[in-house]
Amino acid sequence: MAVMTFAAIDIGSYEVSMKIFELSKKIGFRELNDVRYSLELGKGVYSNGKLDTQMLDVLCETLNDFKRMMQDFGVVEYRACGTSALRELANPLIIVEQIYRRTGFKVEILSNAEQHFLGYKSIAAIERGFKKMIQKGTAILDVGGGSLQVSLFDKDALVTTQSLKMGSLRIRQRLQELEKTTIHYDKLVEEFIRNDLTNFQRLYLKDRDIKNVILMGDFITDMIFQEEMKDKIITRNEFMKRYEDTVDKTEDVLAQEMEIDPEYASLVVPTMVVCRSFIDIFQAEALWAPGVSLLDGIAYDYAEKKKFIRSVHNFENDILACAQNIAKRYELSAICRSDMKEPVHEGIPVVVLDTIGELGRLYSLGDIIFVGGSLVKTGGHNILEPAAHGKPILVGPHMFNFKEIFALLNSRNACEQVKNGKELTAMVLRLCNDRDLAKKMGQNCMDIIKENRGATRRNTQELRLLFEKHQIIP
Repeated sequence: MAVMTFAAIDIGSYEVSMKIFELSKKIGFRELNDVRYSLELGKGVYSNGKLDTQMLDVLCETLNDFKRMMQDFGVVEYRACGTSALRELANPLIIVEQIYRRTGFKVEILSNAEQHFLGYKSIAAIERGFKKMIQKGTAILDVGGGSLQVSLFDKDALVTTQSLKMGSLRIRQRLQELEKTTIHYDKLVEEFIRNDLTNFQRLYLKDRDIKNVILMGDFITDMIFQEEMKDKIITRNEFMKRYEDTVDKTEDVLAQEMEIDPEYASLVVPTMVVCRSFIDIFQAEALWAPGVSLLDGIAYDYAEKKKFIRSVHNFENDILACAQNIAKRYELSAICRSDMKEPVHEGIPVVVLDTIGELGRLYSLGDIIFVGGSLVKTGGHNILEPAAHGKPILVGPHMFNFKEIFALLNSRNACEQVKNGKELTAMVLRLCNDRDLAKKMGQNCMDIIKENRGATRRNTQELRLLFEKHQIIP
């Protein structure tokens, strides 16, 4: 029976961690080693978007230590992922390149959606009852250093997954100065997160009954609720007892009582306040804390793709269900392309494209085209396809995978760039109201396409002349 060793690495906002797993079709996967280093990468990133040289040096030293451990365990494959601390860097590509040159690790910066996806895969990795549990309303909370990930399930499908900027380290950084002026730090945190909580409740919890609440992350189980975790269940009474015993204590006292580093102790109160707030809005009587982390999800995802394990839950369908639920939230009907029995018409305002090879043709149906993967640091997608249909094109600020094409279309007023969702909304409304502008942008696209037709033929001719000149036989 083939057995292999795999390492999962998480470059987080307040620690860098690695788990090493043994994978086989007989046992699925089992953990061999778990190691973590306290390193507050998010400390500078969340305030100025930069990672200072000293912090980068320590990160690379830590990763080189991981590399030596991987060699000792005979690791064959690995996956190294960065989350919000790297995601919010002003210069992520430069940092990733420096890490690769100094350690040999290729680091993948996860988008919010990818992080959610791997997050709840980690629960499926250890809980056979996961599929049964999510038949009823279930909320998964993952309080990280930079953000809080919230995923809601119902009837075996993902309803929504959201990232809220209320991670424990981010809260501590933002309230650092105000903390000195109050003896009720917990109340200050409550006030800081109130608006985000209210908006989440209004948008996503209307007429939704949450029966199960799952707390992700091993910070809660290993640091805060060590004594209560024999059955992995924390009752509301147990939580509130620990909450009241914790929130008024200083970092030094918490570090001493919990026997943890002061850096971790400083994150306890923000984490507790966030969890307590969601317990209240969900009206949860008990919480399940399986003690899994992103690392378990990374290993599960790898094992599933390499067919070491077979999942009982279809995670890919969750993405489609989530897209359809976004449409429903705005009282629009939606259908997957693979389920369509008739052509697109006014009664089908939203089509979720779940087929391959059709996007290029479907651009012709749009009046305004927003090309995704550009509001987040993914690098954008090919904008020549909508340009070939003469459509006005909008993109976000991150088009580094298509720099030349974007520069050409943008310089000719064929493609407009927006900074965020607010600007995108404003630009879409402007184009809807100004049809002459939309038509002009579309015509500019067509002009560029026409001017550049025959490029392949011209390149082939140039290559043929070069081959003849140097007597090269292709």
